[in-house]
Amino acid sequence: MAKEITSREENYSQWYLDIVKKAELADNSAVRGCMVIKPTGFAIWENMKEQLDRMFKETGHVNAYFPLFIPKSFLSKEADHVEGFAKECAVVTHHRLMNNPDGSGVVVDPDARLEEELIVRPTSETIIWNTYRDWIQSYRDLPLLINQWANVVRWEMRTRPFLRTAEFLWQEGHTAHATRQEAIEEAQQMHEVYARFAEDYMAMPVIKGAKTANERFAGAEETYTIEALMQDGRALQAGTSHFLGQNFAKAFDVKYADQNNKEEYVWATSWGVSTRLVGGLIMTHSDDEGLVLPPKLAPIQVVIVPIPKPQPEIMEAAERIVAELKAQGISVFVDTDKKKRPGFKFAEYEMKGIPVRIGIGKRDLAENKVEVARRDTKEKMSYGLDQIGTQIKNLLEEIQNNLLATAKKYRAEHTTSVDSFEDFQSVLDTKGGFISAHWDGTTDTELKIKELTKATIRCIPNDQESEDGVDLLTGKPSKGRVLFAKAY
Repeated sequence: MAKEITSREENYSQWYLDIVKKAELADNSAVRGCMVIKPTGFAIWENMKEQLDRMFKETGHVNAYFPLFIPKSFLSKEADHVEGFAKECAVVTHHRLMNNPDGSGVVVDPDARLEEELIVRPTSETIIWNTYRDWIQSYRDLPLLINQWANVVRWEMRTRPFLRTAEFLWQEGHTAHATRQEAIEEAQQMHEVYARFAEDYMAMPVIKGAKTANERFAGAEETYTIEALMQDGRALQAGTSHFLGQNFAKAFDVKYADQNNKEEYVWATSWGVSTRLVGGLIMTHSDDEGLVLPPKLAPIQVVIVPIPKPQPEIMEAAERIVAELKAQGISVFVDTDKKKRPGFKFAEYEMKGIPVRIGIGKRDLAENKVEVARRDTKEKMSYGLDQIGTQIKNLLEEIQNNLLATAKKYRAEHTTSVDSFEDFQSVLDTKGGFISAHWDGTTDTELKIKELTKATIRCIPNDQESEDGVDLLTGKPSKGRVLFAKAY
């Protein structure tokens, strides 16, 4: 199976597509730019969703659902917002089809044109803030902490499964607050939640920071981002949290009466992550043999393969192991397929990224042990059947930690400080990764560097230290370094 995967060195882009296909994560759709998420890919997303949903609820948020369709006039109310999304919008103009008079199929009924066109949501700020106008009257209604799990449509021209598709799944949080400080703290809190999820569950290290004014979400006063580094040296924006100020409250006239009965506009945030996290997971950990999954998000953490095939004695041992693993909260699958040979099964589960494989044969059972193989390092070892549940639980934790440590090591090796434009270009061409460099703080310089190199400022890191220097392109004064990279 591994021979069917293009190596990362040969063609990283094709390698990624091969992994998505061979690990049965997604298929292309009949609709250009859209994907069909297959059961394995969707199970990974479900695990992500379950953990994130728990983290959101622990911070006081509740789930709701808002319409897929947004009146076109709503997008006109916040100027920056409409400018940011106008070129990506899918527009519904009619509400009915009819049989073609020439008998060749169906056509749009010209008499069924909508009075006002509807936008298929690219994001939900406008429809939600129009609703919040009815929900918020008093300081007693605040804070309003709402999240929704939904699909959105952004008409992308260049697509890639999970990373960038015309339709994708995501969550979007939308909150309203009485004060500016409360809203900023909310946006920062969710930024931390995303970072913690990425590192603790995805084993994907991220840099926390703020976007430049040019890279902020359309309509935001501040955008906080988590940036991850993929194995090809490109960055991935993995999640963003936005402080929206009072822009949407003013656009949709959302006010509250404070404790002195004085009317004030509320303060807003929004924040979201999407199925692009599945793409980030693939590109952070997988190898030329297939998918590699961190145990905390793997739909199946352990697979048991009877050798050479299921037999009563072997199956009895497998059932005992399953009971022990389930008692430890470990998801496990026993392969009882008699048509496939063990070697084929081993390759198949390696391709699908199952973290741990247990092989059970009569010879092993006679010695009261089983063969255990870990997917991340491909190391094989023998485990005694006594306390196997605890042993496997410890092994899964070790694999989770190793994946994070390996990804951190790669990021450290591919983060470079430079002080000249010549060195900047050289690192981009030969090494890639994050480049720490001085920037004069102007959008003109930022755009010029992007034009010359295709690298963008990924973020102004939270831990940026004050450091006098000069911009690598203009030579103008700079007070600190920012992170550049080519990105997805």
